[in-house]
Formats: sequence, C-alpha cells, structure tokens
Amino acid sequence: MLQQTQVGTVLAYFERFLGKFPHVAALSDASLDEVLGLWSGLGYYSRARNMHRCAQEVMHRYAGVFPQTAQQLQALPGIGPSTAAAIASLCFSERVAILDGNVKRVLTRYLGFASDLSVAGNERQLWQLANSLLPHTDLINAMPRYTQGMMDLGATLCTLRKPACASCPLQNRCVANLQSNPLAFPVKTRRIKRSAQSIWMLWARTDEGALWLEPRPTPGVWAGLYCFTLFDTRQALLAAVPDAYRVHLIDLPVVKHVLTHKDLHLHPVQLELPGTCSPNVSGAWFEPTQWEQLGMPAPVRKLLHSS
Repeated sequence: MLQQTQVGTVLAYFERFLGKFPHVAALSDASLDEVLGLWSGLGYYSRARNMHRCAQEVMHRYAGVFPQTAQQLQALPGIGPSTAAAIASLCFSERVAILDGNVKRVLTRYLGFASDLSVAGNERQLWQLANSLLPHTDLINAMPRYTQGMMDLGATLCTLRKPACASCPLQNRCVANLQSNPLAFPVKTRRIKRSAQSIWMLWARTDEGALWLEPRPTPGVWAGLYCFTLFDTRQALLAAVPDAYRVHLIDLPVVKHVLTHKDLHLHPVQLELPGTCSPNVSGAWFEPTQWEQLGMPAPVRKLLHSS
C-alpha cells in the first residue's frame, strides 16, 4: 500500500484491510472483487491485484509461510527488488539494502552521488554503495533498525523540497549539506511526458438507484474495477443509448482526474432508464447494496456520492 502512496492516506485502508483479511489465508481465499472493493479509492490498482495473487502463491507454493530471503520474495507477484529487501531486512533481518525514492534521496545527498539515476547503470552503482553501508554485526537487531531509520530519515527530515538539514543526525558527514546544495540531489534528467485523454462516461441508472456497470478489461486504465461504460467520443456514447431515451441524456460538468503520467478529462453523461431496459453495451444492473461493495475507480465513486 505504501508503494507510491503516503502513510497518512494508507492508514485507514490498512486498518480496514487487516480487519477483513487478518492473515494471508484469508486474503488468498477472497475474491478479487472483494479485494478491489476494499482498495477502491487508493489508486494504482495493480498493487491490489498483485497482492491478491501473491497471497495465493504463498498459500499454494509455500504452505502459507512467507519466504525469508529477498531473492525468493522477488519471485512473488508485485514484489520488486526494493520491496523484497524491505520485507527481508525488516521481518527477517537479512543484510540487504532497500532503494526506494526516500532512500535514494538520503544516499545521493549523503554520498554526494551526482550520477544521473535515469541511467540504469548508475542506479545499479548506487545500489552497490547502499549495500556496502549496511551493518555487519548484530544483524537481528541492526538490520530492521537501519532499514526503518533510512526510510524514516527520507520521509521526515531529508525531504524532497525542504530538507531539515539542521536536525539531521548525519549533517556533519553529508556531502550535500557540507556543500550547501541538498536540492541538487538526486540527479535524474529523464522525465516521462504527460499526456491527456478525454473520456465520455455513460452514467445509466434506474429511479431506484441501480447502476449499469461493467468490469474494466485487463490491461488498461482501472483494470478489473467496475465502472460506467466508457467511450472515446460522445457520438459513440449516443450509439449505445436506446433511440427513445436519447433526449433524456444529461451532460454533467467535466471532471479532471490526474493519473501518474496522464490527465483524464471525464465527461459524465447521466441517463435514467427503467430496469426493464438497458444500454446497447455489455454490463449489468447492480442494486445499491451490490455496487456499494464493488471496487470502483475513485472518480466514479466520488460522482455517485456527490449526486
């Protein structure tokens, strides 16, 4: 959950998730719809799908016991090198280094590492340096403390734009601080270009609150989540509406939804239909007691709760 998401946002989701799935067996036995339903609004839904698959693999391949080395953990869905190292060092005291965004920032500033991290070879070099700095003794206690300390240092003091160098315990040995240029690190020149996309959403409902929804295909935006039917143009949306009801369409204000590398301009178009009728697209009617439990994209759920 903490991949790409701040702690303050995660806490409430974490508590609800553990309340529903208190152990790996419960998560493995759950349906993907249940998992996505609890994840709804947290974003980056591939994390939820990977975590569900990961739980199933731990149950089937490892009899419900998590592997204890970073190398083994990386073979599980959704667990990359840094996450594997975090689990192995924090939970099992393995001597392996993490390299998430916060730790990269701490290390590049501390070491004065000025090589461009958008170059894969430079990142590998930084990882080697990170491993060279790890504790050598009392690993059972030292590794969890060191790993947690590195993450906390980056999250609380060695921040992106306003580092609190005067409060940092490493200030007298930090190259960036001694050079008075912490904001020069880390160096990463390559930037992914943002794009924009307009999407028309058919918000079909009955007077009793049922919604016409369909699961989004995988891969793609909001894969696996239940959603209004999406169209590239308003003309395509019109073709999905029964002729007799087109005059009842209501165009609502455009909603901008920001993804990591793309801005979505959502055009909700509302339509009330009798339950005996349906749009000319795949999907099904879901009663309020049903759709409230489904995994939905955050902007769709927000629209529903604001209506």
